[in-house]
Amino acid sequence: MAEKLAPEKRHSFVHNGQKVFEWDQTLEEVNMYMNLPPNVPSKQFYCKIQSKHVEVGIKGNPPYLNHDLTCPVKTDCSFWTLEDDIMHITLQKRDKGQTWASPIVGEGQLDPYSTDLEQKRLMLQRFQEENPGFDFSQAQFNGGCPDPRTFMGGIRSD
Repeated sequence: MAEKLAPEKRHSFVHNGQKVFEWDQTLEEVNMYMNLPPNVPSKQFYCKIQSKHVEVGIKGNPPYLNHDLTCPVKTDCSFWTLEDDIMHITLQKRDKGQTWASPIVGEGQLDPYSTDLEQKRLMLQRFQEENPGFDFSQAQFNGGCPDPRTFMGGIRSD
């Protein structure tokens, strides 16, 4: 049932008509996906993840992406992989349930409607996680959605 509440599609950050990266999020993670340039050996790519910053590039060249993150992440649980010419960066949210409008500060922000949809989806993920015997995939909110981090006493820790 939880997979029914997974992100339906990725958001795209486009700059000057070129897709820079795609991204999605869950209660616990923000995932970024970047298409890699052809004919560059995989060992040449690098990704540095800091609590509030990410840098991606090809060794010996200026960084492709060098930005502050919208919110802090847990660096010990964040990582990156290369697969099928795509760099996948998994950022573990420091504040589980926080709705991110974009992975990086000031770039590719979701509009208010899309942010509200993300918050509603994350709230339903939280309900599903806390009540595994129920199916919330068809649930809907009337009006505004509460913050998944703080609603009814906040997210329960294990």
